[in-house]
Amino acid sequence: MRLSAFSDYSLRVLMYLGAQPDRLATIAEIAAGHGISESHLMKVVHQLGRGGFIETVRGKGGGIRLAMTANQIVIGDVIRHTETDFNLVECFAGNAACRIQGGCGLKAILEQASKALFLVLDAYTLDDLLVNPQGLIPARCCDEPADRP
Repeated sequence: MRLSAFSDYSLRVLMYLGAQPDRLATIAEIAAGHGISESHLMKVVHQLGRGGFIETVRGKGGGIRLAMTANQIVIGDVIRHTETDFNLVECFAGNAACRIQGGCGLKAILEQASKALFLVLDAYTLDDLLVNPQGLIPARCCDEPADRP
């Protein structure tokens, strides 16, 4: 299983915000620091807001911040919210057309593996990812304006 770029960016946003819980951040600074398109990051931030993970503050001096403490954000919940397809193989889908489905044991093994993956992800929170908060803030974000080479 491979996580989508959307999930990867979602986790990066949450780690960035978690590393600096006492300030508002902007999409522009996070995008510049990680080399991610602002328009793509806007979609990520929108989804994280819909999921209740972050909140936005509008107006002059506005930005984004975590909507709850880092120890309340479960990594498994974030992945469930940001990923759209957990069907590891065709037979996981309701309309599977696999010719060996009746005699194959692969589906049961992969279902067990998927459950194990989420057992692990559900055991960790954003707080567990913030062991070195300053290391999670790309230097360009804070040391140098984004428009300079």
